[in-house]
Amino acid sequence: MVTTSTLILALYLVGFAGLHSLLASLWLKRRARRAFGPGGMRWYRLFFTLVAVVTLLPLARLFYLHPGEVLYSVPSPWFWMMVAVQAAAAIGLAKTFLAAGPLRFLGIRPDSGDGKGRLIVRGIYCRTRNPLFLFTLLVLWLAPIMTDNLLVLIIIATVYLILGSIHEERILAEKFGAAFLEYRDKVPRFISSPRCRYSETAGEATGPAAVSDRGPRSEQGSPRL
Repeated sequence: MVTTSTLILALYLVGFAGLHSLLASLWLKRRARRAFGPGGMRWYRLFFTLVAVVTLLPLARLFYLHPGEVLYSVPSPWFWMMVAVQAAAAIGLAKTFLAAGPLRFLGIRPDSGDGKGRLIVRGIYCRTRNPLFLFTLLVLWLAPIMTDNLLVLIIIATVYLILGSIHEERILAEKFGAAFLEYRDKVPRFISSPRCRYSETAGEATGPAAVSDRGPRSEQGSPRL
């Protein structure tokens, strides 16, 4: 039976995903660049981050007030095995975030705003194109205690992340052309390869270690906000 809290949660998550997809779209960013110029676009990522934080607060409160009915609780020792994998994925998530450069990731260190740069692929990005998505999905789906509201969140988040990765790669292909297409053909989207599938010195993949929140980034800034 679908409860009122579950319906409200689902509608909020769909709205959240729609708003963030709009803010990340090329259509809106091109219009923002025309309206505010390169100088204003330097702070677009920070604006995006602030919107994300503000819109996540009601979601956190909703979960706190309405955690939902428990669907299952995994017994030991499987409980601790799932928690261990979640912890490993969380560590991978944190390491990838730190490698991306937290200040640039959050928009505190602004981009150039001109949308130019070279494709740079380093570290775990030579094994999987979307490590942050991969680690996030592992943390979510390996929850040893599942409620109906948590399941709704996980399903919608999964659909959003998959569609978001497809949308982002269209942007990257448009921005970097053949360099990104070669990278895309060699490196899996989510399922990590045990070995590096893309040479860190191939093509334009040169410079300091660099990754972004949604995949390879440019030398002067992330292509995805």
